[in-house]
Amino acid sequence: MSQHSAVILAAGKGTRMKSDLAKVLHRIEDRALLQFVLDACAPLELDRTVVIVGHQADTVSALCEANGVDTALQAEQLGTGHAVDQARALLQGRPGQVLVLCGDVPLLRTATIEALVRKTSETGAAATVLTAIAEDATGYGRVVRDSDGNGAGHVTAIVEQKDASEAQLMIREYNTGTWCFDNARLWDLLDRLDTDNAQGEYYLTDVVELLVADGQLVEALVCEDEREVQGINTLADLERAAADWTRMGDLPK
Repeated sequence: MSQHSAVILAAGKGTRMKSDLAKVLHRIEDRALLQFVLDACAPLELDRTVVIVGHQADTVSALCEANGVDTALQAEQLGTGHAVDQARALLQGRPGQVLVLCGDVPLLRTATIEALVRKTSETGAAATVLTAIAEDATGYGRVVRDSDGNGAGHVTAIVEQKDASEAQLMIREYNTGTWCFDNARLWDLLDRLDTDNAQGEYYLTDVVELLVADGQLVEALVCEDEREVQGINTLADLERAAADWTRMGDLPK
């Protein structure tokens, strides 16, 4: 996958962790959460990886340097779309696809990332989002499809919890925050984002409706094991992920 690149979002403080330590530096056994994500990407032999840093930028950057990956600073937290845009100077104009990954999702497998890239290539999609289906998707952005949803049909929108209608809140399929984009299209889309939403932020998820309006295909890949895509927001999440990691024997250790 040497022609492809990745952006890893790792700028947040993680206030719900109730710790001064940057969220991505919390550990499962002897590895930082961000290290798990970097380790999952390593077998892909990506052309370039850019980690978006913010809180405790120097410490997070030191970890990135030790792994031979680049960093870009997000000085203000203005949303996921804004975060990805900080990698523009390093990635715009490169060939292939660009992955967007979250630095606080430690159990994502290399094979799942490979499947996401493969689906994007095979379908010719401008973007593919990794999704999961939960009994209760409260708190997550819901994946709206052009059929009955929940795993079938093409993606037409991703609606954040605070912006969703009552009907959309019933959708069980949710956005995991992991993406694969056609690099040639991504940066123009980011230029077109606005903050007209409940949180006043530049949502990366808004690129879906922009692509659909442009007549472009947006696909989704459903992750079969929901444990892989769970983000770490609290110490309880961290404990759960540590327990899951010990049970998922084929994960790299």
